[in-house]
Amino acid sequence: MNGYKYFGTMLDCSRNAVMKPEAVKKFIDYLAKMGYNMLELYTEDTYRPEGEPYFGYLRGGYTGAEIREIDAYAASKGIELVPCIQTLAHFTNLVKMPVYEPIVDTADILLIDEEKTYALIEKLFAFAAENFTSRLINIGMDEAHMVGLGAYLDKHGYCDRFELLLRHLSRVAEIAKKYGFRPHMWSDMFFRLGNHGEYYGKDLHVAPEIREKVPGNIELTYWDYYHEDIGTYDCMLASHKEFGREIWFAGGAWCWNGFSPVYGKTRRAMKPAMESVRKNGIENVFITMWGDNGKECSFFALLPMLYAIRQYADGNFDEEKISRGFYDLTGYKAEDFELLCLPDSTEQMLNGTKMENPSKCLLYSDCFLGIFDTEAEAEGKLPYEEYARKLSDAAGRMGEFGYLFASQSALCSLMEFKSLLGVRTREAYRSGNKKALAALVNEYREAQERLENFYEKFRTLWFTENKAIGWEVQEVRLGGLMLRLRSCRERLEAFAAGKIDRIEELVEEILPFGYDAVFSNFYRGLV
Repeated sequence: MNGYKYFGTMLDCSRNAVMKPEAVKKFIDYLAKMGYNMLELYTEDTYRPEGEPYFGYLRGGYTGAEIREIDAYAASKGIELVPCIQTLAHFTNLVKMPVYEPIVDTADILLIDEEKTYALIEKLFAFAAENFTSRLINIGMDEAHMVGLGAYLDKHGYCDRFELLLRHLSRVAEIAKKYGFRPHMWSDMFFRLGNHGEYYGKDLHVAPEIREKVPGNIELTYWDYYHEDIGTYDCMLASHKEFGREIWFAGGAWCWNGFSPVYGKTRRAMKPAMESVRKNGIENVFITMWGDNGKECSFFALLPMLYAIRQYADGNFDEEKISRGFYDLTGYKAEDFELLCLPDSTEQMLNGTKMENPSKCLLYSDCFLGIFDTEAEAEGKLPYEEYARKLSDAAGRMGEFGYLFASQSALCSLMEFKSLLGVRTREAYRSGNKKALAALVNEYREAQERLENFYEKFRTLWFTENKAIGWEVQEVRLGGLMLRLRSCRERLEAFAAGKIDRIEELVEEILPFGYDAVFSNFYRGLV
C-alpha cells in the first residue's frame, strides 16, 4: 500500500439512503481495483442491534446477516470492512422515537452519565463484534456542539464540558476494550471546546492536560474536506501528533452538495491534503462520502475522484496520466464522468470562487415565493439545454452507469424551464403583462411534464443503488413540487382570464437573501 496501513473510503448509509448490499459489493470491486484496502459503512441508526427494535426501524437498517455478507465479500477482495457508528451525537432519527427520550441530552446528543446510555452503546458494540471481522471501529463523537447543555444541565447543573466529554469517552473506550476493538474517533470536539468552536486553523492546539486524559486506546481522526492550502493540513496534523498516538486523516470526495458531484472542489482540497499526508507520514487515510440532506448524488459518480485521490496519495499529480490510468482500469473516461457535474456548472463554481448549487436550490425554489430569485437573476440563464444534450449523449455510451447520466440529463432538461421560471413570472406580473403571463402558463405545463420525467429517471437511480426505505422522502419533496407547479399554473390561468384580480405572493418584493451565490443544500431552508 505504498506506506499506508489503511487507505479506505467511508460510505454514508444514514442520510436517508441505505445502499443495497449488492451495490456495496459493486463499489468494493472498484475500490479494490483502485488500491483501497478499507471500507467504513457510516451507520447512525441504520443497523439492527439485538434488543433495540427501534434501531433501523423504518430506515432500511442492515441486518447482521447483510453485514456478514458484505464483510465476507470485502475480505475476498482484500478490503477490510470497518464499522462506523456514533456513540454521542448525530442520532438525528433515533431521538425522534419517544422510547429514547430518557437518554437524550439535547438535539441529537445522548445523555452522558446516564446508565441507560451506556447499556445502549454496549449493544452497538456487541452488534459490531458479532457481525464484522475487523476489530477497528469508528466511534464518531463529532459535532456534539451542545453537549451538556440540555437535559444534562437540568439534571446535574453545569459541568466543564471537557470533563464531560472525557468522562464519556472513558466509558466508551472501556466498552470498546471489552469487545476487543481498536477505536478511532473524529477529533473536532477536542479542538472546538477549547477554541471557541473553531476546529481548523494554523495555530490551534489542545491543552496538554486535556491530551493526557484521552484514553490510551483511542486514536484520533482529523477530518478536513475544505482547505486548499497545504499549510493548514500540515499545521493541523502537527497539532494532532501532539496527542502522541496513532493519527488518521479523513478527506472527502464531494458528493453531498445535492444531485451533482463536485469534482473541482474535491481536486482543489484533496491535492494539498494528500501531499500533506505523504509529507507527514500519516499511515491511515480514508475518504468520506457523505449524503447530507437526502443523499441525492450517487457515490458511483465519484469513482474517478477516488482513483485520482489514491494517485495523489502515491505522489502522482499528473492529471492526464491519472485520466489514462482510470480509463485503463475501468474502461470509462474520467471526462465522461465529469459531465455529471454539469447541473451545477456555473462560471463561479468552475473557477472555484464560489460553491454554488443551482440545480437543487432553484429546483425547489417556489415560483411565487422564490427567496433566491434575486440571486438566480444575477446568476443569469445557464445553458441547461446544452447540458441535457451532453448528458443524454453520454448515457448511451456509459454502459452500466448510463442511468446516472439519464437522471442528470432529465434534471437539466427540467431546469431549462424551471431555473428562472419564478423570476420571469414575477416580472410579467409586476409589469401587468397578462399576455406574457398567459404564455408562461405553457411553460408551467412543460415544467410539470419534465419534472415527471426527472422523477422517473431519478427513481431508477435510487432503486438501482439503494434500499426502498428513504425514497419516500424524495417522493414527498418532488411530489410537493409537482403539486405546487400545478397550483401556480392554475392561479396564473385564473388571473390571466380575469377570474381573480391579484396573486398575493407576487405582490411581495423579493429581498436579497444574504448570499452572493445560489447555494443551499437543505430542503427545509429552500421551501
